Amino acid sequence: MSADEITRVETASLRTLVQYAGASGDFYEMHYDIPFAQERGHRELAVHGLLKTAWLGRLVEEWFAGRGRLAVLDVSYRGMDFRDEPVTCGGRVTGVDGDRVSIEVWTADADGTRTTIGTAEVALTEGRP
Repeated sequence: MSADEITRVETASLRTLVQYAGASGDFYEMHYDIPFAQERGHRELAVHGLLKTAWLGRLVEEWFAGRGRLAVLDVSYRGMDFRDEPVTCGGRVTGVDGDRVSIEVWTADADGTRTTIGTAEVALTEGRP
């Protein structure tokens, strides 16, 4: 298995937010209409919660590529992330039980505040047909 912890920084541009809205069908104006977001007290456009979840899923999938598959991903949104600001996606192995790896996952804003927290489980497939 690779290192016990991994991080990657993602940034959502306006294009990213619009593409994700189109792909997911989530056209809430908070994700693409700046005046709408600002009228509601936000300084910028919000990154879709499910986009952050997708980033975490991809992080785990790529971390264990060829050695396992993502079996469980469960997250809770605790704060907002915004367009054109770095979002650190992270994962840390918390346990191994046979062919299952338990992982703590999170996203954090530029200040280091965790905005998404959760867990993942990978089913190891190394050496299996």
